[in-house]
Amino acid sequence: MLASFEEADDAVQETFLRAWRHQERFEPGTNPRAWLYRIATNVCLDAIRKHDRRPPSEQEVTWLQPYPDHLLDRAAPSDEQPDAVVVARETIELAYLTAIQLLPPKQRAVLLLRDVLDWSAAETAELLELSVASANSALQRARATLRSARPAEPQAPDESERRLLAQLIDAHERADIEAAVALLRADIRVTMPPLPQVYLGVDAFLGLLDRAFNSGMGEWRLVPTSANRTPAAASYLRAPGDDRFRAFKLDVVRMAGGKVAEFTTFGPGFFERFGLPAVLLES
Repeated sequence: MLASFEEADDAVQETFLRAWRHQERFEPGTNPRAWLYRIATNVCLDAIRKHDRRPPSEQEVTWLQPYPDHLLDRAAPSDEQPDAVVVARETIELAYLTAIQLLPPKQRAVLLLRDVLDWSAAETAELLELSVASANSALQRARATLRSARPAEPQAPDESERRLLAQLIDAHERADIEAAVALLRADIRVTMPPLPQVYLGVDAFLGLLDRAFNSGMGEWRLVPTSANRTPAAASYLRAPGDDRFRAFKLDVVRMAGGKVAEFTTFGPGFFERFGLPAVLLES
């Protein structure tokens, strides 16, 4: 709903606080999971209204934040719990989270309740205080928007992704522009939330590579990791005169057709959440 690690964490806390404060409203025989989802959905809708966020143009979501996979693994439901689909890859990838931010809040809620949580139309309508017809109409509009906004190509197999990430890291550490470009799709796309910059195409990306490799910034070391069920690389830079590699950026990578289709680049402030050190002690 929120596409932000920090805001989602706050929303979880607020959900449990509201549940505790209003526990007398919980009626015996009520499904506690449904009751909590109702509260959580309202918490998210309140947060969206508070920030006055409107569907962004060109899918630029400046509040987008990555979610560490190790936290998803820790929170993954057991086999006895029916909501394992919640952490399915296609519903947690940044491309999906970005696309659903284009939806008005209630359409977003309907889509997640129906297509991610697999709620019925009647259950969804009741939670959002809509008619079933209105809920179904909202779902149809949301699906249509999502189809036009999401990348159409399927993801590469996981093993292929790992190999491609390793090649990308190798090219970056060797400052090999030619090798790096060979791994990219012609329509490569780079965004850097919370900054509004967008770089489209190999020619635009070449400027970024040239600055990283040829401007005297220093030497690079990259550590593979994963975010939102997709590959990621944590970049460390050893500036001239420094004896340590220091946290610089985190790239979440979308791959399609055996090549890199998109980088979503975040600052070093996320390293701690990913269990990554601020400094590498390599000489």
